[in-house]
Amino acid sequence: MPTPLRALSIAADPSTPGVILAIDYGKKRLGLALSDEFGVTSRPFATWTRINRRRDLARLRELVGKEKIRRIIVGLPLHLNGTPSEMSEEARSFGLRVEKAIGLPVEMVDERLSSWEAQQTVAGNVSGKRSRSASGRNESKKTNAIDDIAAAIILRDYLDRARTPPGARA
Repeated sequence: MPTPLRALSIAADPSTPGVILAIDYGKKRLGLALSDEFGVTSRPFATWTRINRRRDLARLRELVGKEKIRRIIVGLPLHLNGTPSEMSEEARSFGLRVEKAIGLPVEMVDERLSSWEAQQTVAGNVSGKRSRSASGRNESKKTNAIDDIAAAIILRDYLDRARTPPGARA
């Protein structure tokens, strides 16, 4: 899947500073990650439980203003062979709604294996200890951390591709 031309200079162009938001879209949760202002680093930000379309977009709009976000990327779930998955169209539709509601460019980005990599990262860092959530329920720290880490992986890969010269890509 070739990288769109507009993605080539996003992270490498210091004249357009600003934070990039990555969203790992899911039916129940949104994993969020942010870049630094110069598009060099990626960090997990939060995992939001979805409420409803209107409220989710309002929360994103608030975050965009607070964090001075200039671009949004949404993970596009594809099968390993690159074909669209069952969730691909839903993620695309979500991306279009976000772009329309917030007024910032939204780019769909291949997210293959990001959740798997996030699970491997968490499995290596957390021994599966259980904690109490604000609601008093026992929840696995592994489960809570996966979505925002997956978003950070999607963003890291996006930033890496944006910094790689076109001729250097495999």
